Amino acid sequence: MGQSKNERMKELVSLLNKASRAYYQEAQEIMSNYEYDRLYDELKELEDELGITLSNSPTVNVGYEVVSELPKERHESPMLSLDKTKEVEELKNFVEDQKVLMSWKMDGLTVVLTYRDGKLYKAVTRGNGEVGEVITNNAKVFKNVPVQIAYQGELILRGEAVIGYKDFEKINQEIEDVDARYKNPRNLCSGSVRQLNNQITAKRNVMFYAFTLVQADGVDFQNSRACQMEWLKSQGFTTVEYYMVTRDTVEDEVAKFSSKISENDFPSDGLVLTYDDIAYGRSLGRTAKFPRDSFAFKWQDEIRETVLREIEWSPSRTGLINPVAIFDPVELEGTTVSRASVHNISIMEELELGIGDKIEVYKANMIIPQIAENLTRSGVKDIPCKCPVCQGETKIRQVGNAKALYCMNPECQAKHVKSFALFVSRDALNIEGLSEATLEKFISRGYIHTFADIFHLDQYKEKIQKMEGFGEKSYKKLTESIEKARTTTLPRVIYSLGIAGIGLANAKVICRELKYDVESLLKVSEEELNEIQGVGEVLAKAFVGYFADAKHVENFRRLLNELTIPEETVTKQQIFEGVNFVITGSVKHFANRGEVKELIESLGGKVTGSVTSKTNYLINNDVTSTSSKNKKANELGIPIISEETFLKLVNQGEA
Repeated sequence: MGQSKNERMKELVSLLNKASRAYYQEAQEIMSNYEYDRLYDELKELEDELGITLSNSPTVNVGYEVVSELPKERHESPMLSLDKTKEVEELKNFVEDQKVLMSWKMDGLTVVLTYRDGKLYKAVTRGNGEVGEVITNNAKVFKNVPVQIAYQGELILRGEAVIGYKDFEKINQEIEDVDARYKNPRNLCSGSVRQLNNQITAKRNVMFYAFTLVQADGVDFQNSRACQMEWLKSQGFTTVEYYMVTRDTVEDEVAKFSSKISENDFPSDGLVLTYDDIAYGRSLGRTAKFPRDSFAFKWQDEIRETVLREIEWSPSRTGLINPVAIFDPVELEGTTVSRASVHNISIMEELELGIGDKIEVYKANMIIPQIAENLTRSGVKDIPCKCPVCQGETKIRQVGNAKALYCMNPECQAKHVKSFALFVSRDALNIEGLSEATLEKFISRGYIHTFADIFHLDQYKEKIQKMEGFGEKSYKKLTESIEKARTTTLPRVIYSLGIAGIGLANAKVICRELKYDVESLLKVSEEELNEIQGVGEVLAKAFVGYFADAKHVENFRRLLNELTIPEETVTKQQIFEGVNFVITGSVKHFANRGEVKELIESLGGKVTGSVTSKTNYLINNDVTSTSSKNKKANELGIPIISEETFLKLVNQGEA
């Protein structure tokens, strides 16, 4: 029996370390948080029972091992983990007759800041607790870190770098490669804080919340942690939200914090309690892994039993097909939940998920639905061999530590979300309410295969209204926008197709030259297009090549059947034919520069963004300006004309 427990202990150490490496270093999730905590607790119990702790056990190792190219630095004193509990009674026992500070345990990346002579001197990550990474340049662009403070002595403080849920969702949507998207805000924050290029960090809206003052010589803090925190605030730091509590008020304060979780934009995975009395806390010393002056509280997960009804396979633009568990609705943390991402096939296999299984679900950090346990474990079956969107072949691939399902068809609609996003954009069909994220959901559910399908989303009305983020009002707003988009112009339609290099201006020129005739557009040759001013060989080849594909032509005709395109005729004399303009600065006689552009194009001209040797006129009301465009125009001998001069050209009918 003793031998089998030893083997189990070794197995748990291996499993937990593998999961930690994947989570912290590779931004991959091969095990749920719930499962990790459960196995960790099992390991701790075995170690206590056997009196054995292995050197590589996660119960004695702290944080991730440093693997990036950032400079390394050893901490002056080890940064320890905190002992933790899920029981309020244990918190009361910790507090005893002391006053303690209760604050959020934020789920980000711990960073140590050092200030000298009032300036930010150094920033180092926690790393493995012994050695961290120097991220000074990155810390300087955190959204709320002061680069200069009033205090002139050496200040050392610790805090948590975090990225809020809203920023997390926004940033993830901007990452085209779905495989490269971050699984949670903590992973995103870790990747952002540890960038080699701090321009990327600056764009990520990283926030820093101070939680411990380590050193500030010459300041009397009256032996109080609360006094330290208030002093940090006076120096311009944002501190974690905290309250002073006693044994009698612990329970009420835990409840208050708990009620705020759903409102918080930042991720947290519990609470931290620290003795206010600094000297008393220090007198308690530390264990090998934990300081004795602080204690962590993890939320007691609300778990509900339900039945797995379906695995929904959701394709993405890189071909990755994500499994999503659909189960009988349950109430969790005040909301009704019926879906949870399973992330990949490895997690499905670990849970042995089968349709009809009894499962336990919870909300990680009381926010994100997750499967905690599978009580039935009937096993993984029926992994689709065809993509649910395009019916193309699928294959299981090993990606890092995890197995995942991929669609192998390069023409799968799910892989072309960007083209649908262009189709609905402002200069194309201008359909509000169809973000890339929404398009991705509609495509993955099979609602959209071609552009024309967007005009028939009404057949999925009930399903759409039940989707997260949708309701009756948002659905109505979307359908109204779609109906409005049915009336448009031919150049907008051509631009919306996403033909390589064909912008709205090029589309207008081509349509005008071909008398707005659809059949002429479909039959035009490269030679004919090449003769049109401003088109050129490359664009001509791309345009003709697009309509050489019979499927493209079929989808284009289907789309036109959904649209109303008022007849357009060339009524204005094309006085600016072959003339290139650049517009800069503010305008007086037009609502905006876009109106000037429209007028120029209606008269046969073209508007570009930069001054080149091909530019004929630069329009700038400040003719004597020393702007870069004015300088360039003067260098090239290009006339700089005011708005008034431009209007005279229009009225005189000459260029």
